[in-house]
Amino acid sequence: MKTRYDDSAAYVTRDGSQIRELMHPAVHGNHRQSLAEAVVLPGQATRLHRHRLSEELYHVTRGTGVMTLGAETLELAVGDTVLIPPGTAHSVTATGSEPLHLLCCCSPAYDHHDTELL
Repeated sequence: MKTRYDDSAAYVTRDGSQIRELMHPAVHGNHRQSLAEAVVLPGQATRLHRHRLSEELYHVTRGTGVMTLGAETLELAVGDTVLIPPGTAHSVTATGSEPLHLLCCCSPAYDHHDTELL
């Protein structure tokens, strides 16, 4: 299975980030995980939230930011990857002059119903 970036329409998730699903079971036929690109505009932040079931990996591909991860505050830059365990509160703020781009891998796959806003 192969997907093309331009064939995946962006939408806004419950946490307020713009998401483009690059590979998701509901659309592409994979089974255990999803891969998406999240974009957070300069000066903007996602809402603090957690996922009861999904473990997430965030990988920064463009921009800079700050992540709240449980009780920690992490500086984010291109090339950084962060593990977000299930049940851990998290949010991201884009701190630079350009949008923050993150690749987000979720296992099990992202599901709106698994997102709890805090």
